[in-house]
Amino acid sequence: MGNAIRVGSLFGIPFYVDPSWFLILGLVTWTYGSILDASSGLPGVLPWLLGLVSALLLFASVLAHELGHSLVAMRQGIGVRSITLFIFGGLASLEKESDSPGNAFWVAIAGPAVSFLLCGLLLCAMLFTEVSGALSQVIELLASINFVLGTFNLIPGLPLDGGNILKSLIWKITGNPYSGIRIASRVGQAIGWLGIAVGALSVLRITQFGSFWMLLIGLFLLQNAGRSAQSATIQERLDGLTAADAVTSDSPVVSDRISLREFANDFVIGKSKWRRFLVADAEGFFVGTLNVDDLRGVPTSNWPSVPVRELTQPYAEKTVRSDLPLLQAIVMLEEQSQTQLPVVRENGILVGLLEKAAIAQLLQHDVQPAFASEA
Repeated sequence: MGNAIRVGSLFGIPFYVDPSWFLILGLVTWTYGSILDASSGLPGVLPWLLGLVSALLLFASVLAHELGHSLVAMRQGIGVRSITLFIFGGLASLEKESDSPGNAFWVAIAGPAVSFLLCGLLLCAMLFTEVSGALSQVIELLASINFVLGTFNLIPGLPLDGGNILKSLIWKITGNPYSGIRIASRVGQAIGWLGIAVGALSVLRITQFGSFWMLLIGLFLLQNAGRSAQSATIQERLDGLTAADAVTSDSPVVSDRISLREFANDFVIGKSKWRRFLVADAEGFFVGTLNVDDLRGVPTSNWPSVPVRELTQPYAEKTVRSDLPLLQAIVMLEEQSQTQLPVVRENGILVGLLEKAAIAQLLQHDVQPAFASEA
């Protein structure tokens, strides 16, 4: 999770706070404390303590918003890796996208629905109870914050919830999820530019509407909407391809029957690209790996009589099925922090090596499969 700090978990979902969260926590505490100090008449540090409590409840509201997304996703069988709070709000990290536009819509709308529900409950608490004074101010503040949180997130541009709702609607109309992402991303970029423009005019004192925060939010929307659009383009280009299509054309595969002398002459001497090779037996089954450095443990005079199989080490890491969608294979590489993984068929026959570099090259060449589909 980078520099994020784990602070707990609920429903099996770990919660993290980004270091930027502490900055906004301090600013919100100071702002709310100042308001309460000026209006509540509380003595000493009590307004600031209530300001801190209000700030923490604000982020609890953001957490509840993200839990809304997460719980609906979990009901659809989608795992939730984490929820992270940061300077601009919160982010629920899902393992995958919903499998239909309808399911995507319900995941997207769940967050704002939770925020509006909290707003309604807090307003009811004010109307039907006898709370007053500073406590009433805090409840009113939280109700308004949840209303703004729900409303702001309904803006129809990615990465906001409204953008995901728009994406699901376009997906439903066109049948293409990537079209939805692209259009919602473009809307998000347009809104980002608008926020930057309004915020900049306010900072320059040309207009009274807007603020420096609007400028920062505009930059945030512009950056993340651009990433969403780029990601959609890449996903669409890779859609329909399998891991076998991206196998490196000169994969380091050797037979376990050849001698170390043949291996050195044909694959090592004058060829320094690979330092670890995938080893297949006579039938083509993947049996392990051979590190070039292990040759040093065998006298060169014995190389002609020692077969590769004697230096082959069992492979204990994960392999990639050749028929696995390439997008899922990329996720495997990322999750395991690997730059390459062996690709095997369902029956264990070795296909070759999948590399991040080969995937990038595949994208640069209009996604033409590097290998023919397996028989």
